[in-house]
Amino acid sequence: MTTALGDAAFWILTTLVDGRRHGYAVVRAVAEASDGRVTLKATTLYATLERLEAAGLVAADGDEIVDGRARRYFRLTDEGRTRLEAEVAQLEARARAARQALGAPRIARTAAATA
Repeated sequence: MTTALGDAAFWILTTLVDGRRHGYAVVRAVAEASDGRVTLKATTLYATLERLEAAGLVAADGDEIVDGRARRYFRLTDEGRTRLEAEVAQLEARARAARQALGAPRIARTAAATA
């Protein structure tokens, strides 16, 4: 079983599915995609991007000057897409198991717990 992605890595990979982005655009996209539940600080963003790049899940995709500011762009690699798909499958399986457990009759849960 693959180690689960952390929240920051999950959201960064998710936002890069739509295409390359520079760091600040990633921060904004993560906040939007997570309905404001995740706010990345610059240190977290770049440390996570560095780890993802070392793992081959994202790749630097050029630097540009935008409105007088240097922007470094990143893109999702094929390996990154595959890893995100695996993470989504694991999350869905966990959610299915929890829904099933929550929906099981109370007596069945009690019997299973004492077995």
